[in-house]
Amino acid sequence: MLDRDTEVRRVLDRYLVEIVETYDLCPWARSARTTGELAVAVLWQTPTLAEWVAAAQRLLAQPTTRVAMVLATPAELRAIRDDVTRLVPQAGVAHFHPDAPLDLATAARLVPFLRRSPDPMLQLVPFAVLDAVRPAASIVDRTYQAAMIQGGYVAKPDLADRIADTNHATVSAQRAAILATLDDITRDRLASYARAGISASQRP
Repeated sequence: MLDRDTEVRRVLDRYLVEIVETYDLCPWARSARTTGELAVAVLWQTPTLAEWVAAAQRLLAQPTTRVAMVLATPAELRAIRDDVTRLVPQAGVAHFHPDAPLDLATAARLVPFLRRSPDPMLQLVPFAVLDAVRPAASIVDRTYQAAMIQGGYVAKPDLADRIADTNHATVSAQRAAILATLDDITRDRLASYARAGISASQRP
C-alpha cells in the first residue's frame, strides 16, 4: 500500500510545479521548493485549532523555512485561517482550497482560483521573509503584509498589482490548459488516495 503522507505531498507537488511554477503565478515558488525552503505538514481527519497552530509553529521554527504549508480538512477553512493568523503572529497566512471557482471578472476575483490546491491548506510566510523581499525604503505595516499574503502576493503595492494583472492575463489566455491540468491532478488524487487507503474521513 502507498504511504499516505508521500502521496499527499506528491499530488501537492504536481500542483506547485504544473500550475504555480509552469504559469509563473508566484515569482518565488520555484526557488522555495527547489532549495528546500518549503516546509509541509499533513494533518489527518479533522484537526483541532491547537493542532493547526502546533503544526504551523513547528514548520516555521525550522531555520530554512521561507514558506510553510499545512494540509488538512477543517470544518471551516476561513475561520481556521483567521484563528491561526491571530495565534501565529510572526507569519502571514493564506488559505487554499480545491473547490475555489474560476472568476475572471477582475484580477482580484481570480485570486481564489489561483489558490486551488488539491487539498485544503494554509500557507504561512514568516514576516521576516516579507521584510527581506520589500525595499528598505518602503514602509508597509503588518496588516497590509497579511493582506498581501492572503491575496497570494509578496511585493510592494504597485508590483503586487502588476503581478495580479499578469496572472489575470495568463489565466485568461491559458484557461483551457490550466483547467485540464487541474482536472488531471484531481483524477490522480482520487485514484492515488484510494490506492493508499485514504478514506474520505481521513483525507487532508
